[in-house]
Amino acid sequence: MATFGIIPTFILISINSFAQTKNDSIPLTINEQNTIFVKAVFNDYDTLNLNFDTGTTEMVLLNDVLKNKLKSSPKLYNTFYNLKIGSTIYNTKVYDAELSGHGTDGRFGWDLFKGKIVELNYDKGLMIIHKKLPENTVKDQKFTKFKMEFFKDLFLVESKIAQDGIVNSDLFLFDTGYQRTAMLGNDLLMDGKFPVEKMKVLKTAIMKGAQGNEIPVITSNLQLLQIGEYELKDVPIQRLTANKPLEGRNIHILGNEILKRFNMFLDFQNNAIYLKPNQLFNDKYIDK
Repeated sequence: MATFGIIPTFILISINSFAQTKNDSIPLTINEQNTIFVKAVFNDYDTLNLNFDTGTTEMVLLNDVLKNKLKSSPKLYNTFYNLKIGSTIYNTKVYDAELSGHGTDGRFGWDLFKGKIVELNYDKGLMIIHKKLPENTVKDQKFTKFKMEFFKDLFLVESKIAQDGIVNSDLFLFDTGYQRTAMLGNDLLMDGKFPVEKMKVLKTAIMKGAQGNEIPVITSNLQLLQIGEYELKDVPIQRLTANKPLEGRNIHILGNEILKRFNMFLDFQNNAIYLKPNQLFNDKYIDK
């Protein structure tokens, strides 16, 4: 079953990081389930594989890891601990969950990098933390710029979906922790009079959320998903039939089976995203 990378109740940002003197290049791994992760050292002693999940905040460790793997017993929710990623040490609270991305011990959110620039380069297998945006690189390599829209400490990007001549434009949660292509919310589809009944059903399944909760979904064929000028055709998307992913807002979700197809800069200084297709862009979809 796929792992749904969104924490049901979101935590307000409360993370500070130590000063960084240079760009930090960190080996980045992506597995067959579209989980991206890096090695990190928690609380000075424990080396962990952690998913970089832009669909959450702070740090989450699996219950099994908390009980059986750590050399210490951290106090959850209110105490700050050191987390070393690359050569930089960040301060973060710790939360617990039943599930995380395949092959990982937990995950950390985007807000560790507030005020920084995060580059994800899948072609080179690197996650690079920049002090400032390398504007020449972005310009010379012809990255496309998108605006970040924030809701409850999470960021979204505008994208389009199209089926049988009907086009809807909405904000999508930018979620590297969600392992599939895209999750479309039924309420938004109904509001946009999107022809759901004309989408070919590929399969139905039960997914599990971060706390082990069951989420019924339908996988259907979407004729077109467009992010800026980039078009992806015949995408096997998931339709959420219950349990709104964000309390208080209907949204769609872009998952890492789509996002991995782009090298990117996440500019948390100016709230912008820069995307450029990479060597994975034309890979087959897992759900096909």
